[in-house]
This record gives sequence, C-alpha cells and structure tokens, in this order.
Amino acid sequence: SSCVFSTAAQQRSTGDECGPEDPRDEPKHPLSDCALEHKAIKLEEQVRDLTERYRKALADSENVRRRTQKFVEDAKLFGIQSFCRDLVEVADILEKTAESAAEEAEPSNPNPTLKKIYEGLSLIEAKLQSVFAKHGLQKMNPVGGKYDPYDHEIVCHVPAEGMQPGTIALVTQDGYKLHGRTIRHALVGVAVESQE
Repeated sequence: SSCVFSTAAQQRSTGDECGPEDPRDEPKHPLSDCALEHKAIKLEEQVRDLTERYRKALADSENVRRRTQKFVEDAKLFGIQSFCRDLVEVADILEKTAESAAEEAEPSNPNPTLKKIYEGLSLIEAKLQSVFAKHGLQKMNPVGGKYDPYDHEIVCHVPAEGMQPGTIALVTQDGYKLHGRTIRHALVGVAVESQE
C-alpha cells in the first residue's frame, strides 16, 4: 500500500509515491515515511502561519511607533496652545492701547511724552508679533477673502459695496493660527447684497 502526497520536495526526490519500491529496503523506524511526510507538511504549514503572524506583528508595532511619534511631535508643536490663547488676549489689549495712544499723539497734541509712549507700545507690539511668528503663531488677515467657518465666526453682515457677497468686509477681532491650526476664530463681518 502506498500513500500519495503532493509536495514539491517529495516530487523532486522520490516522485509522487512515498512508499519504498522494495519492502525489504524499508528502514526500521517507528514512523513510516508517509507519517514523516505528513508531519513535515504540518510543520511547513505551522512555519508559514507563524511567519505570517510575525510579519503582521511587525507591521502593527511599526504602525504604533509611527502613531506615537506623530503624537509626540503634535504635543511638542501644540503643547503651548492654551498659553498662546491667553497671550493673544494680551496682544489685543496692547494693540488697542497703541491705537488709542496714536489717536492722542496726533500733530495737534504737542505732548512729547505721549508720542514716546506710542512709539514704545508700537515697538512692543512689533516684538510680540515677531515672537509669535518665531513659535508658529500667526495672525490671520482675512479681509477680502472668502468666509471659512473653520477660521472665521460671523458677527455681522455689511452691505457689499464694491465687494463680492460672501467675502469678508471687516474684522472685529483678529484670529490666530498655531502651526496652521486655528486656535482663535476671527470675528468677521461678511458682505451681503443689499436688499432694496
């Protein structure tokens, strides 16, 4: 009686049959050749299965490593987000104070102290914007651009005089982005067609 298996190794070395040609040449092993072939096939299947599992585990660990690295990079970039939100409010106060000082320091008012205060506030404001830029915090300048709900919040509508409807006509509060991510929406007035 002979047993038939179709593995590539067996076909190359012994053909399709796994039994010996002459029963007298059969070695005296507790397992027959057919049983050994069957065991070898099972072991090959296990090796393929374990190899596939190993590859999947490697791919999963690489994905986890990439996600963790991205999380760490985002934490480095955006870890100062709440601090920036607070600092932006200080920048608003500084800007309004500089504008008030500019109005008071007009040529009609000969007070040199007021003029020096205005110049000092302007220098501080410029330096603050420079520090913001250094750390990836940028003021949005949306006037004339299209309304974007991710960057802007509509607070009023204004008649579209010389502007296309839907464009931003005025900004009541500056918006800011940190490395391209909006941390404070700009409060804007959007141009609309006047209804007459």
